[in-house]
Amino acid sequence: MSHEKRLSAANHQTPIYQIRVKGHLEGHWASRFDGMVLTLEPNGDTTLTGPVQDQAALHGLLRQIRDVGLPLIAVTRPNEDAQSEAISKEDKGEQLANDSII
Repeated sequence: MSHEKRLSAANHQTPIYQIRVKGHLEGHWASRFDGMVLTLEPNGDTTLTGPVQDQAALHGLLRQIRDVGLPLIAVTRPNEDAQSEAISKEDKGEQLANDSII
């Protein structure tokens, strides 16, 4: 798929968000944050990365983080190039994780 077509596909896909929290989360937390990939960062933080349907769903994720007492560090939405790369990785069946966007 050409770069232009991937960017077009990215515009029609569910947006990808990255949510960084303080501390390393164990694997069982993944089920609590359905559809998100947990990446343990070298500095001790955890990044949750994945698709978020809309603002209501984003607020729901943030509410869950608050309710379990996880310190929120950052919420970011990767740029279109990174999002296109994530879509390309999903197409290849690879795990969605992009360490260069934090």
